[in-house]
Amino acid sequence: MPGLRRRVSQHHFQVVVVGSGFAGSLMAMICQRLGRSTALIERGRHPRFAIGESSTPLANLLLEEISEEYQLPFLQPLCKWGPWQRELPRIACGLKRGFTFYHHELDRSFATDASHRGQLLVGASPTEQVADTHWYRPDFDQFLVTQAQELGVTYWDETQLTGAREEPSGMRLAGTRHGQSLEVQADFVIDASGPRGFLHRALGLPEQPFDAFPGAQALFAHFQNVGELPPEFSTPQASPPYPPEQAAVHHLFPGGWIWVLKFNNAITSAGVAATDSLAQDLSLETGEAAWKRLLDRLPPLRKSFASARPAGPFVHLPRLAFRSGAITGSSWALLPSAAGFVDPLLSTGFPLTLLGVIRLGRQLRHGPVSPHGLAEYSDETALELETASRLVGSLYRCMDRFDLFKPLSLLYFAASSYSETVRRLGKPELADGFLLCRRPGFGPKFQQICELANRSASAEEAVRLVRMIRDAIEPFDVAGLNDPSRDPWYPADPADLLRHAGKLAASETEIRAMLRRCGLDQGPSNTR
Repeated sequence: MPGLRRRVSQHHFQVVVVGSGFAGSLMAMICQRLGRSTALIERGRHPRFAIGESSTPLANLLLEEISEEYQLPFLQPLCKWGPWQRELPRIACGLKRGFTFYHHELDRSFATDASHRGQLLVGASPTEQVADTHWYRPDFDQFLVTQAQELGVTYWDETQLTGAREEPSGMRLAGTRHGQSLEVQADFVIDASGPRGFLHRALGLPEQPFDAFPGAQALFAHFQNVGELPPEFSTPQASPPYPPEQAAVHHLFPGGWIWVLKFNNAITSAGVAATDSLAQDLSLETGEAAWKRLLDRLPPLRKSFASARPAGPFVHLPRLAFRSGAITGSSWALLPSAAGFVDPLLSTGFPLTLLGVIRLGRQLRHGPVSPHGLAEYSDETALELETASRLVGSLYRCMDRFDLFKPLSLLYFAASSYSETVRRLGKPELADGFLLCRRPGFGPKFQQICELANRSASAEEAVRLVRMIRDAIEPFDVAGLNDPSRDPWYPADPADLLRHAGKLAASETEIRAMLRRCGLDQGPSNTR
C-alpha cells in the first residue's frame, strides 16, 4: 500500500468488523460485550436497501441465544412477531407463518383441485404470537447499528477501505472517510461485507464454485401496491394451515422461482432467481422490462402485480452463488455471509450466518482466536455452505418435477425442525451442524439423496428416491412430515413434539415444559 506512512488519521482496535448489515452489527456488539475495543466500518450509510429478508425458526432461536448469552435484551422482541409488534412497532417487518410453494408451468394458468395439486405449505409456527418475520432491512439494520453505538462500538459509515495487509501483530487496513485518509491497526478483522466483499477483494482470495449448484442469476426490487393472490390459488371449502401469503411465498417454474415477501409498511419484496439459460432468455440484465416479460409468462401471478410499482431500482445479480476459497487467515475471518452464498431458496442464509456469529463469538471469549479455532470455524463454515448448496442445487434440478421437489424439500424441514427443537430442549449436541450435516445417521444419507436427485429420474427411480427420503427423515421427523394424510399442507402442531418425544431424547414432561417456556403450547392441538 504505497504512501502508508503519510496517512493522517491512525487508529488501533482489538477487533474491526467490516460491514454493518445485521450480522456485522451483532458481531460488533458481541465483541464489545467481551471487552474488546471494537470498530464497525461501513462503506455506505443507513437506512439502505439490502437483500436477505426472511427469517426462520432456527434463525430466531439463534438470535434469542445471542441475546441471552451476551446480555442484549433489546434483541428479544425481534425474535417473534407478537413481541415485535408490541414493543418495536416502529421497525417494519412482515408476518411469516411458514413456507408456501406454488408450482407453475410457464404460459399456463395455475391449476388447483381438491388434492391441492401444485401446492406445498409447511407451517413454522402454531400462532401469530410466536411466528417468524420478514426483516425489513432498512429499518432492522439501522436499529442494530444504533444499538451497537449505544454499547460503545466505534462506528464509521461512508468509509471506503482500499487495502488490507497481514502483519505479525494483526492486520493493517487503509482507506478514506469524508475525504480524509485513514489507517487502522486491528488485532483481528471480521468481514461481514457480503459475497465478494472487502477482504475477498483486498487479499485476492480465490473463488471456488459449488459443484452441485447450477449457474444462476437474480433480479429483485421492492414494490408498492402488490395485490393479493387471485382466486385460482385457493382451494374451495378447504383451510390451509395458515393464510398462504403470511409466509415466504415461492412460485416455482422450470428453470427458476419467484419470491414474494410482504411487509407491514405496504412494501413487498419480490424477485426471481433463474438458471443462466432462462435468465438469458428473459434478458434479466434489462431489469424492469425482464420482470414484466417473466410475469407475462405467469398469467395468474401477473394479476397480483397488475397495479404494482417499484419502490426503488431493480437489482440484477449476474452471478448468484459464490464461495470463497479461503475463509480464515492468521488474524481474520469471513462471516458465513461473506464466505459464501447459495440462493434465497428456503431462507438458509440467516441461520448459516448466525451460527457463524455465535461460533466466532465463543472463539473470541477467551482471548485471541487460536489457529486451531480458526481452522475449526473454517471447516464448519465450508461444510455447511456445501450442504446448503447440495440441497438447493437438487431442488433447482427438480423445478419441473414438483412430485420430487416436494419430498426433497422435506429434508430441509425435517432437519430444521429437529435442530430447533433439540436446541430449545437444551440439547444442541444432538443438532450436529446445519441441516444435521455432521449427524452420522443423517448427513451421509442426505448427501446420497441429493446426488441421486441431480440425475434424470425415471418413474421407477423417482419412487425409490422418495422412499429413500422418507426413510432418511423418519428418525428425525418431529413435525409429522411423513404423515401422508397431511400432504401437501403441513401444520405446525405442538402435539407432534409430544408424539415424537423419544426421537428427541426427552420425556413428555420436558417437552411440555419447553412448549410452555417458548409460548408454543397453543396451536392446532392444545398440548397443555
